[in-house]
Amino acid sequence: MQTEARTANHYVPKGYLKRWGNPQAQVATYRVLVSHANMPLWKEHSIRGVARHNHLYTSVASGAESDEIERWLDTDFESPAADALTRATKEAKLTPEDWRNLIRFLACQHARTPARMIQSLSRWEETLPSTIEKTLTDTVKKLEEGSLSIETHKRPPHPHEQYFPGRTTVERSPDGEGGHLKFETVTGRALWHFSLKHVLTQTLSELHKHRWTILKSPRNMAWLTSDNPVVCLNYYHDGKYDFNGGWGKVGTEIFLPLSPNHLMFTQIGKKPHPRGTVVTAELATTLQRLIVEHAHRYVFGSAPNSQVQTWRPRVVDAGVFNAEREEWEKWNIEQSAAEREYLRRVGPDA
Repeated sequence: MQTEARTANHYVPKGYLKRWGNPQAQVATYRVLVSHANMPLWKEHSIRGVARHNHLYTSVASGAESDEIERWLDTDFESPAADALTRATKEAKLTPEDWRNLIRFLACQHARTPARMIQSLSRWEETLPSTIEKTLTDTVKKLEEGSLSIETHKRPPHPHEQYFPGRTTVERSPDGEGGHLKFETVTGRALWHFSLKHVLTQTLSELHKHRWTILKSPRNMAWLTSDNPVVCLNYYHDGKYDFNGGWGKVGTEIFLPLSPNHLMFTQIGKKPHPRGTVVTAELATTLQRLIVEHAHRYVFGSAPNSQVQTWRPRVVDAGVFNAEREEWEKWNIEQSAAEREYLRRVGPDA
């Protein structure tokens, strides 16, 4: 029996966020961007209604909309981590399989958010044209030198090639002498979905090489979380840092709040604190501030926290707020149209 397609996509899973929720399944929410100054700093929001966008993971396959990506994220990352998250936050003994599922959950939460998508699309807009041009130029040079033949050259298939929205074709000259190489692609949601597949299968193994622990918040402090909850920190010196840490870069600190009292943590190349270590108030305050700074549009807590507005003053701008809302309202229409047009140009077997 065919099930209904999932169109309301929670990029922060409800099962994760419920650990900050109250008995009414609401979570204290601080919005980083608001339309007017009269908005309360903190507001209780239904967990079902926050950290979600319609059709964030919808894709177009054979001309029809598909929720395959959403279901894959659920079955391969969210659902397997449910028991491990419960055991970790109840401080039960964790098995190697529990750790594996927690690490995979962290990787998924790092890769799947709109903040990550926006960052990736911005980078591709800057680098993709020059990368494509260089690749095509190098290929043409090899063809002219005779070191590469269109007829005989077979590159190894990419593990998720069916998701890559790009195709290179050869347009031969009418006289049979020479021709043109043409590359067609569609950037946006389709390219991001391909990136998700690549990162969460081919790159994920890096995270399993590190030594992880779970740190506890000090008394009278509860970890916050956000709509961009996995922090990859590069700390240099004298307060200089950025959030561009790599999954395999020595010295990078990677952490994810698991509950108001538990935080999953590693520093690559370093021996971790024993599991269950209660961090000092000073370190906890630093980690808390970094969690808030790394948020995209929402900070979540088990209760309002007055320090958040100091660490991350909210932006009051009706124009930006409304423009962003309108962009998300048009998101699926525009992305699906672009994907269908690409399939129309290149054909169903691209």
